[in-house]
Amino acid sequence: MELRVPVLWCVLASLLAPLCRSDDGFGSLEDLNQGEGVLSFLDIDAVSAIAPKPLMVGLTLIDGAAAKGAVCLDGTLPGYHLHRGQGSGENSWLIQLEGGGWCNTIRNCVYRKTTRRGSAKFMEKLLPFTGILSNKPEENPDFFNWNRVKLRYCDGASFSGDGQNEASQLYFRGQKIWLAAMEELMALGMKNANQALLSGCSAGGLAAILHCDKFRNLFPSRTKVKCLSDAGLFLDAVDVSGGHALRDIFAGVVSLQNVKVNLPGSCISHMNPTSCFFPQNLVANVKTPLFLLNAAYDAWQLQSSLAPSSADPRGSWASCKLNHQHCNSSQIEFLQDFRKQMLGSIKIFSSSPKNGLFINSCFAHCQSERQDTWFAEDSPLIGNKGIAESVGDWYFDRVNVKAIDCPYPCDKTCHNLVFK
Repeated sequence: MELRVPVLWCVLASLLAPLCRSDDGFGSLEDLNQGEGVLSFLDIDAVSAIAPKPLMVGLTLIDGAAAKGAVCLDGTLPGYHLHRGQGSGENSWLIQLEGGGWCNTIRNCVYRKTTRRGSAKFMEKLLPFTGILSNKPEENPDFFNWNRVKLRYCDGASFSGDGQNEASQLYFRGQKIWLAAMEELMALGMKNANQALLSGCSAGGLAAILHCDKFRNLFPSRTKVKCLSDAGLFLDAVDVSGGHALRDIFAGVVSLQNVKVNLPGSCISHMNPTSCFFPQNLVANVKTPLFLLNAAYDAWQLQSSLAPSSADPRGSWASCKLNHQHCNSSQIEFLQDFRKQMLGSIKIFSSSPKNGLFINSCFAHCQSERQDTWFAEDSPLIGNKGIAESVGDWYFDRVNVKAIDCPYPCDKTCHNLVFK
């Protein structure tokens, strides 16, 4: 299946936030490098992926967060959306970390303050809870009656920064936002959880990896705690020009926002801080059970990390990265090599029986909050099993899940993103 998406850049993000709702929340690296901030393309989430009459959940700002230094880039309060669990899920908690790219320079962090990715002033007051956040058993069979939380992302460093820039009135407080949010949720009943799942999409998927063991440590040993990273497996891969576009961006984020102090010591002890922001150098050392859900031909990484305009000045990849069917044989070969790199990067991780995998050979990005990919009649499958069932089987220890798809173009169940 192909999902056609108009390539409409939401430049006026502060004015068009409701229209440009994209929970994966990414713009391109070109946008970052031009200092325009993260400008989200109009994702299919905003049109056909939302289930009919979804549950709409209100925004709660964290009172008292400012006193703890836990503020968005512009100094406003961070927030979350909570829908209470009931019945058998009353003491079960799912925390979903929102995605939305990063800012790596003063200029694009300042721009980000004018969007929902940097200020509570521009956050939607209501968000649809779909996919893994849905409250309907027919849409979310294993987690529908849990306490489900969407933690908003307004720091630009995957909830991991710790600093500020007084001259530009920028607050890099991602780590403090994480701590303040966890403190508030524990007080709201999460401390009594008998089972918990930390998940996240894209930049939030990276955050779920970075914070996984810290999340586990919030609870007593008797509490069942696991983590899910959706579209968070960003690779330190060579781009089409032979450079490292994403490495350059991550280096800026880590340096500007003082992320180093919050990176795992097990990595920092033998690698540089930028390398320790890449999941491939982290996942094998995460002690808590972790599930990696990722498209082997991640649509965002193809467009913005592997073939950004800066690496493709002649535009030879322009058509391919918008529609995989327009890729020539050498481009497909390049993408097959990217898939091999992805699988190679998680070999040690996948050898642990506690961990789970669902790597499908699709051109997609973020599949857990989209109803059509999470759980629907035509959802993507690997071996006749979909994403929701796979995650549920792994979380509840029904069966080990190490699902790795055959290479493109064998999978006919994909919901591929095609940009007009």
